[in-house]
Amino acid sequence: MNGRDFYEVLGIGKGASEDDIRKVYRKLAMDWHPDRNNTPEAEQRFKEINEAYQTLSDPQKRQMYDRYGRVAVSDAGRRGFEGFDPGGGLGDIFEAFFSGFGVREERGPRRGGDLHYAITISFQEAAFGLGREIDAARTELCTRCKGNRAEPGTSLTQCNTCRGNGQVRRTQSNLFGQFMQVVPCPTCKGEGRIVQMPCAQCKGAGREQRTRKLQVAIPAGIEDGTQVRLSGEGDAGWNSGPPGHFYLSVTVKAHPFFKREGNHLIYEMPITFPQAALGDMVDVPLLGGAIDQLKIPSGTQPGTVLRIKGKGVTDVNSRQRGDLLVVVQVTTPKKLDARTKKLLEELHKLLEPEHPKQSVE
Repeated sequence: MNGRDFYEVLGIGKGASEDDIRKVYRKLAMDWHPDRNNTPEAEQRFKEINEAYQTLSDPQKRQMYDRYGRVAVSDAGRRGFEGFDPGGGLGDIFEAFFSGFGVREERGPRRGGDLHYAITISFQEAAFGLGREIDAARTELCTRCKGNRAEPGTSLTQCNTCRGNGQVRRTQSNLFGQFMQVVPCPTCKGEGRIVQMPCAQCKGAGREQRTRKLQVAIPAGIEDGTQVRLSGEGDAGWNSGPPGHFYLSVTVKAHPFFKREGNHLIYEMPITFPQAALGDMVDVPLLGGAIDQLKIPSGTQPGTVLRIKGKGVTDVNSRQRGDLLVVVQVTTPKKLDARTKKLLEELHKLLEPEHPKQSVE
């Protein structure tokens, strides 16, 4: 104990009755228990509250505390008092108290689980779209019992333990009093009914694993990382609930020379200095293997972007097609023969810019 007054710790007066002490302690213990309070001081505060309660709730200890301001305890008593572990005894009580809340109703219809698959397609397939057949392993209703779990011709009987409710009530007593818990029935596992003769095909599960071939349409213009959803193609639902969905994650491979920017394609076109200076007609590759003609204007500078309309990627939503953006890159030859070198030297003399002379003062 850190020297704080026990009455101050509990926030009560010295004339408080045992019933008042018990009521205050219950509230403070629930407010400051580390399992419910995540603040840094919760554990220390809870220890103080427990120590104060242990003293003031015992008439003999309280009398000694009121007279001397402390309580003398033996080594055995100290082990059970000062060494109290908030994660131990009372922690179990709190767990028993709070675990009965929020029991989920298991008997109603529940949607089946979703399935997730992944495929990798080429850059061109993503641009133009494709159809793909997927082998999907999923859980379906048993074809013999239709999900009823019982052998055809037999029926399910009401659970005698919960009388068909699927839940049972359990009463527990602790220092806070008696508390009622509602938990799933241990006999029928919350179903409310018992299978007397399980289906011979699914062994009473009502479901079985099957592999189905699903036809998936990959839309033109799909981007890397996009998910395609097939509604209702996931696992079968429970208790007549709807099936889950089938999600296909698409990864798109990079292209050797095309890049994508939204619905536009970008292509870096290498040309020579004479082509840039004089202008030219050049062949430009299109996605899909075709060739288009592009005019390079005379005096084109490196980095200039020329546009070929309608030769990009189709937009998934609007179905409009983007453009092909050709980025001009003027190349410099790495090896020169004697004649070419001489011609370039002559051209250099003709094109050499005049620099203004600067005087040094």
